[in-house]
Amino acid sequence: MRKVALIILVFVSSALAAQDLDHYKSIVKELSSAKYQGRGYARDGANKAGKYLQKEFVKAGADEVSLQPFTLDINTFPKKMKMSVDGKKLVAGEDFTVREFTPGAHGSYPLYYVDTLNYNPDKIFADLALPENKGAMVVCDFWFTYKHSKDFRRLESKDGAPNAGVVYTWETPLKFYKAYGEKVVDKPIIWVGPSFPKGAKSVKVDIDNLFLDDYECFNVIAKVEGARHDSCYVFTAHYDHLGNLGRKVFYAGANDNASGTAAIVTLAKHYAANKPPYDMYFIAFSGEDANLRGSQYYVDHPVIPLSQIKYLFNIDMIGDNNPVQYCELSDEGMRAFALLERINEREHYFKALNRGNLAANSDHYPFAVRHVPCIFLENEEGDAFQYYHTPKDNWQNAVFDSYEPVFKLVTTFINEY
Repeated sequence: MRKVALIILVFVSSALAAQDLDHYKSIVKELSSAKYQGRGYARDGANKAGKYLQKEFVKAGADEVSLQPFTLDINTFPKKMKMSVDGKKLVAGEDFTVREFTPGAHGSYPLYYVDTLNYNPDKIFADLALPENKGAMVVCDFWFTYKHSKDFRRLESKDGAPNAGVVYTWETPLKFYKAYGEKVVDKPIIWVGPSFPKGAKSVKVDIDNLFLDDYECFNVIAKVEGARHDSCYVFTAHYDHLGNLGRKVFYAGANDNASGTAAIVTLAKHYAANKPPYDMYFIAFSGEDANLRGSQYYVDHPVIPLSQIKYLFNIDMIGDNNPVQYCELSDEGMRAFALLERINEREHYFKALNRGNLAANSDHYPFAVRHVPCIFLENEEGDAFQYYHTPKDNWQNAVFDSYEPVFKLVTTFINEY
């Protein structure tokens, strides 16, 4: 009879795991759909996604679900996004993109190419003062500009040089880094691929930006009550993403971070069905891609004292297939890392846990600097990572290999901690 019971238990556990994976996939697919336009701000995609998640946590069986409002300032690009070189049209998101803090730009501009072999900044500024270079866009390899940042900051400033803007060549696929779009700079900063023609004479751009002051968004907070209320576990993931690059292009963010958001919803469902030893909180943050604004607001206005958090898991970009799991931990979180490694070695969830240095790269960081025991889980450098911050991070390129190992690593840890 014990053998039969064990067989039934294994069968039921396997069925539940498959059901969780199907549920997980459905959430990733929904969040990365065109309905939410990349879960950005200008078309209210982030807030629409947040309302969807509010309903999903209720359906998952959470005892309480609430919204924590906050505001942010953010630069967006929901309208015109066009560029051509000597009359040849470029494709937004593939052939060119813009820096997140760039202003709008409309017009045709001559091109001025920086001589990187015989670099002379004084000659550059003298050349740009010549009539034939009036209002030029300066073209240069980005990594070269990185080594001479002081000179190129002058070229980006309205008071530093008379050029209209800068065009930096960058490796492909082109990324759209929007995390610091909390301001608008003086001149347009455009990134193009390495195939940008060096012999081209002029560019034409038609780019609109829309700066949103005090944009209202919110964190979604769900609670599953446990047997004890003096401490709690917290699971976090950001649901916002990059939004639009013009009218036709949006960044779906299947991996970043529909994957992590879907995971905490399924974890909420799991613990709602299996009463946990402690209260469990599930926080879906907005504003992560606007410089961690949602998580920073939360640690400044916590719904429970941060000192009561027994352990926090921040799950970000686990939609990949690297057999090695990347993680970062706070100093206080390191006390449990040996247990995580023992569990992983015993259960073979991943080949290894690769611990990196703590950085302000996701929503665990505001908690870590407040001395909360926490770990950041991110499955990077797999097949999906090449699409990070590009329009191809979509449902069609979604990868699901890491979901169940992460789910099992987290739940096993909580059972044994």
